[in-house]
Amino acid sequence: MPDIEIVKLDQGGVNARILAKEAKVDFRRVEAASLKMPTRFTSAEGKRSFVRMFNTLQLNTHFISVIARTRLDHDDIGKIEAAIRAQMDAATANLNKAIDGAEALFKAHGITSAASYDTVPLDVEVHVLSSASRRFLEVLGKLDQLMPLLQTLEIHEVITAQAVDIQRAGLKRQVRDIANGARNFAIGLRRRMNALDARNGEAAREDVIDAETEQAPESSTEADGYFIREAVAAPMVTSEPAAEVPVAVEE
Repeated sequence: MPDIEIVKLDQGGVNARILAKEAKVDFRRVEAASLKMPTRFTSAEGKRSFVRMFNTLQLNTHFISVIARTRLDHDDIGKIEAAIRAQMDAATANLNKAIDGAEALFKAHGITSAASYDTVPLDVEVHVLSSASRRFLEVLGKLDQLMPLLQTLEIHEVITAQAVDIQRAGLKRQVRDIANGARNFAIGLRRRMNALDARNGEAAREDVIDAETEQAPESSTEADGYFIREAVAAPMVTSEPAAEVPVAVEE
């Protein structure tokens, strides 16, 4: 009996639509080496989070750790890097806790297999620039791992759909906050660098003005001396008519 197709399944169109909305990030000025890491995302949440956030976070953290460090105080940059790592650690801890909790519920209710997706997985070779990028990629991988587990528990009515939505939204927001935080830090550092450039430019202009002011009096004194000497040597010229000199007339 020939196979009869009663359901049309995705043939890659979903990934194409997701990639079409990818944030275009310009890496042409990034000269750092990158580690190529084959990566797969299967859930809708994992795919979209990766496409929308990963490369943007990479560019912002590269700016913070490499470019801004050459212009600003290293201690300030270190504090920002530590804050980003703390956000990632918190998200990783919450995702691990959620995964462990879901697996415990699987075991308690005799669930032996997780739900799987009928859409084509998103397979990409990720160019990882830094440890921050690698850690964020791991966070995205854990988010992708958790999503089908939650869906499975909802299908078996172990947890409600509302509970799944609340947990999913909270974890996605925490992941999104990492990327937004890195962007805000990078914007703040750019402003500080622009302000520093403006102050340096103003200081340079003031130095030029001061130098010109110091030279001007000396030149003026020399010129004044020259004109005074010339004036003393030259006869006085007046606009009044010359007085008549009386002439003696012999009688």
